[in-house]
Amino acid sequence: MDLRKTLISVLWILLLNEVKDYNAEEVVLLNSKETQAELGWTSYPPNGWEEISGVDEKYKPIRTYQVCNVMEPTQQNNWLQTGWVARRGGQRIFVELQFTLRDCNSIPGVAGTCKETFNLLYVESDRDLGGVTREDRYTKIDTIAADESFTQGDLGERKMKLNTEVREIGHLNRKGFHLAFQDVGACVALVAVRVYYKRCLATVQNLAVFPDTVAEAAFATLVEVRGTCVNNSEVDTDSPPRMHCSAEGEWLVPIGKCSCSAGYEEGHSSCEGVLSVRLKQSFPTKRQAPCCDCLYQPFNCMIFPFLYFLHTYAPVCAETELEINSLFSISYEKTDR
Repeated sequence: MDLRKTLISVLWILLLNEVKDYNAEEVVLLNSKETQAELGWTSYPPNGWEEISGVDEKYKPIRTYQVCNVMEPTQQNNWLQTGWVARRGGQRIFVELQFTLRDCNSIPGVAGTCKETFNLLYVESDRDLGGVTREDRYTKIDTIAADESFTQGDLGERKMKLNTEVREIGHLNRKGFHLAFQDVGACVALVAVRVYYKRCLATVQNLAVFPDTVAEAAFATLVEVRGTCVNNSEVDTDSPPRMHCSAEGEWLVPIGKCSCSAGYEEGHSSCEGVLSVRLKQSFPTKRQAPCCDCLYQPFNCMIFPFLYFLHTYAPVCAETELEINSLFSISYEKTDR
């Protein structure tokens, strides 16, 4: 490969490594949209929640649940329970719901029991509970209402008024849980359910490596994490490296640092030896190349003079049938400076 192309590729890699992402990572535990096969959740009674096939806003096939027994004169109590969701270390669990809900006033002859809300609940367990468990074992998270409900006119125009609501579950102690949805007389379609928790992504700060860290359940709690010094560096005994993972999965309050060992210098979140660039031989032509026997710090003064040198003298190399790779010795080496 042409040495100039190789060097330019290395430049891009080094520059991209300077871009750091401190955003929180969402660890997804359940996403109903990713399942095109039957979800197979448990519903009770049999004439309540019904699983159907549909498409999302991007016309991707999805599986949804709906219930619409609003014409029944009796009070409704229809339950839908998800499969068992493993917590996988998550402390603060987020539940994101996408749903549509019918405006009761837009339904002719509707019974007085029609509702425009449904309930979201959960039950903790160390294993799959199977069918719907006793109602008194569930803990209510919230009553869910729609910001926008649809009417008969919206149906005629095929308008999809999709609502998105996010709720939280905290302080879980068991290995997992089931979610449950209780319908008490609404006309609702549960389009998507996504369950996740947040964690702080592994990162390097002040020459210290900080691992993936799960955010705590309490909103105001910061998790203190000690960093590990990168290779060829040493901890500052007076101020060891620490950072704090917030409940939102973001790194905050960096304290302390590591320092490069003797003979190494900081560069690009690591401690590096000095980059040595030497010309192995001179050109046996009338147009002699200048002597090149020097030490440069990475990116300080080496890169652009080197590119200029290649641009100026590469044609001479081609004329003399010398391979560019044979002209230079490029290596990192520990130096005492």
